[in-house]
Amino acid sequence: MKRQVSYQWRLREVMAAHGMFIITDLVPLLVDRGINLSVSQVHRLATGTPERLSLPVLAALCDIFHCTPAELIATKAENTAVRKTATDRGVVNLNAQRPKRARLRPES
Repeated sequence: MKRQVSYQWRLREVMAAHGMFIITDLVPLLVDRGINLSVSQVHRLATGTPERLSLPVLAALCDIFHCTPAELIATKAENTAVRKTATDRGVVNLNAQRPKRARLRPES
């Protein structure tokens, strides 16, 4: 059985839970922890869902908000239906399935 894995980036929610509603307030807190990101990079980090995230940034965010990575990243895994494939028993003889040719006789 195959599994489909997805995740949800929850930085905005964690920021709001800690009373931080302005993204620029996060920049100096990151600088204090040795993470130098521009305001636009922090904005993208907070408003979007990152596909790649460095561990130092994740560790800094966890330190700032006194949380674990699991609180910043909600994961979800579901079973997916497996596509059925043809097997030897499922091979169809097309000659047996084709209609017989009609014979037309002239009218007498």
